[in-house]
Amino acid sequence: MKLLTLFQIAFKYLFRYRRRYFFLFLALVFGFGVITAITSLKEGMVEMLYRTAQAHYAGDIIVLGYDNASIGQTLHLRKSDADAVFEAVQGTSLRPDRVVVRSNFMNNASLYSNGRVVHLKYVTGVDWNDESAYFNGINWTSKPERLGEDSILISSPIAEQLGTKQGDNLILEVYDYWGQRNTGSFTIAGIIADKSIFGYFKSYIAKDALNRLVGFDNEDCSMVGLFFQDRRNIAQKQALLQAALEQRIDMGPLLHNRDDFAAETAAPFTGLRAFVLTLEVYLSELSDLLNAMNILSYLLFLMMLIIIFVSAFVTYRLILYERTKELGTMRVIGFQEEDIAWVLVMEAACLAVVSVIVGFFFSFLLVKLFSFLPFTQIPSFEIFMKNGELFALFNPRTVLFNAFAVFCMLLPALGLPVHLMAKETPAQMLRSE
Repeated sequence: MKLLTLFQIAFKYLFRYRRRYFFLFLALVFGFGVITAITSLKEGMVEMLYRTAQAHYAGDIIVLGYDNASIGQTLHLRKSDADAVFEAVQGTSLRPDRVVVRSNFMNNASLYSNGRVVHLKYVTGVDWNDESAYFNGINWTSKPERLGEDSILISSPIAEQLGTKQGDNLILEVYDYWGQRNTGSFTIAGIIADKSIFGYFKSYIAKDALNRLVGFDNEDCSMVGLFFQDRRNIAQKQALLQAALEQRIDMGPLLHNRDDFAAETAAPFTGLRAFVLTLEVYLSELSDLLNAMNILSYLLFLMMLIIIFVSAFVTYRLILYERTKELGTMRVIGFQEEDIAWVLVMEAACLAVVSVIVGFFFSFLLVKLFSFLPFTQIPSFEIFMKNGELFALFNPRTVLFNAFAVFCMLLPALGLPVHLMAKETPAQMLRSE
């Protein structure tokens, strides 16, 4: 009952001195809005990087085969190896939401059209039906009407360099399993709007068509990708699959970064060896960039908190100075020091709650303003964007942490002036000018 009375008094005084609190209100709204926008954009960029890499490498966990029996290393899993992967998954507690099988060619592929040539970094063989959901969800410059054995999907930069459009014919040249050149004729079924480092020099054809070009059997592939709805404990899932596969096929060691992966595949070995990889292995090259993003966001976060603390401290010093006689009167009529402290804390809490709510909506406005900036002019920045715009991920835990940080700045900013005022007697407070 007493707390309810104190709360009513606090709310009444907050409304009475709303003009005095207005500057602090703006500082809190701006600070919380900027903090939330920064953290949400950072988390959104990291999430989009992960999603882009997940689509490119086809999975959260990827079982990739390296074959040294060919001329040079070839990404290759025999049908028996792929079957062993499926058996290992079935025999463990792993429950992937989706399993993707692809063939990959990453060695001197070329596209020819009307005397022009473009060298590709990736040629990916996919099952059009199994991956229809993926292709329905990407951005198209020209969307395909049908996809068949003779279809090829290319990126818009490749189409511009070749001077081709949807429906034109191309010649794809690759080196097969034995190191000989092999070519196939394909029709451009669709053009993908992708200028990122993952999609710029990339094309898709049917897996069976790529298998024929490189000399694989029809049921062979290069990798098996596992997608999980719950991405927690991916490292434990990787280790579990690694242990299950080691009982079935020749496996490389468990790897956790790109440097170790490159060293292991460069080391001499005979035959075919498989590796269980996570996206963190592939994205470890971008760790410096991600760390720089984290450091920058932490610095901006700290700067906003300092602004909030200084604004709150100055505002409370001025407000308490003006209200000294009023608070002294409260002491005289029977309010204890802790009662007055509770009133002031509740005032600050009410102000903070209102400011956080308004600041949360202000962060949406800031994110929208950021989306108009020309980030697409930065080479390959598309891997951090969604549909050409910055993507903000408003994680409830992060937003609540930001609100908690604001409260943590308000309390000491209020506590020091209240502590100094509490040293005065009611008579001294009433005599103050």
